[in-house]
Amino acid sequence: MPEIKVVALAPDPAERAVLQMLVDGTGIAHTEHAFPGYPVVATDPTLRRIHDLNPTVVIVDVPADNIMSALRAIELIHLEAPKSVIFAIGDMTHPQTIISIMRAGAREFLERPANTNTLLEAFVRLAATQRKAKGDFQRGRVFAFLNSKGGSGATTLAVNTALALQAAHGSSALVDLAPMGHAHLHLSMQAQFSVSDAMQNLHRMDESLLIGYMSRHRNGLDLLAGVSDPGAAHPPVGADFARLFDLLVGHYRHIVVDLSTRLDAATRTMCDLADAVLLVAQADVPSLWSATRVRDFLASGGGSRDRIRLVLNRYRKMPGFGESEVEGTTGLKLFRTVPNQYALVSNAIDRGIPVVQQNHSELAQYFGDFASALVSNEDTTRRRSWPLTNVFRSA
Repeated sequence: MPEIKVVALAPDPAERAVLQMLVDGTGIAHTEHAFPGYPVVATDPTLRRIHDLNPTVVIVDVPADNIMSALRAIELIHLEAPKSVIFAIGDMTHPQTIISIMRAGAREFLERPANTNTLLEAFVRLAATQRKAKGDFQRGRVFAFLNSKGGSGATTLAVNTALALQAAHGSSALVDLAPMGHAHLHLSMQAQFSVSDAMQNLHRMDESLLIGYMSRHRNGLDLLAGVSDPGAAHPPVGADFARLFDLLVGHYRHIVVDLSTRLDAATRTMCDLADAVLLVAQADVPSLWSATRVRDFLASGGGSRDRIRLVLNRYRKMPGFGESEVEGTTGLKLFRTVPNQYALVSNAIDRGIPVVQQNHSELAQYFGDFASALVSNEDTTRRRSWPLTNVFRSA
């Protein structure tokens, strides 16, 4: 592995010295230069110097009392030195700050105090990703399905959409984050490991270990199964999901997430990570009423309402209450309506043969079209950067 050239930015001289010691101690990287301040404008001499040095990695210290300056510096470096990868080091106590840092362009957020092993693992991951990428690798997209109320059909839509994406594009995964996971039953699969196992081993997780936790469906779809005992589940932490999904988007082209009826802080973080949130409801008063409450719940965590799309399941047209009325009632853009074929879907679930695999059915074709619509604009709508990448938390 070629030696990795690193530039560090830290206002505090003690932090600069520690960062240089840690970087040089990895044995595969060296500190080319350490700057005592942050760039504030595009013409800042620090930026020009970073550009001239052309480091592989720029490490930015994010002090708790000067977050905005560090955030601005990351934005500038990301724009003016795009060939350099940005690592941030700071506190893990404010998830929204971490989200902002990662959206600004940082690839990794390492928890303070960092250590040599943490940096070494990050450098190795970077080198592996760059070898895999060959210069043009794009991170996968995440689509989260969430019920407006119980029984709306989020799991059914998530399973069939994931299968359709795998059939059309390959390299797809389904992650079951429901309070009690049922996705493996829909797929008639036996999963040896669950998302809880993955969460409990995040401190040593890499791509190889992650793949070991996945179960392979016969059509090639990989499943990270949900928990079967919610009382034994690993406590959900936003940073955990960020670390897990960083690995997933680095390996798969499309990741479908079944949140089912889960509504907690982790759900808000997950929806903020997602490229699109499909809120599944039905065209009845209780379901649409619940959809507006779930919409407000997700938005109250600082997430963007623009990424939330309404899906009406088991849809039947009603006189005087059309799609425009639904959008007006919920304040959400209607993405798709799913026709009401309850008997077919119910039978598919009982048999463990998802509708999308029953090629003779019109509904199977519908799910294929649904998946195509979901990714049809991915080249133009893909986010500039992954919002929460390689977030570490203490064990």
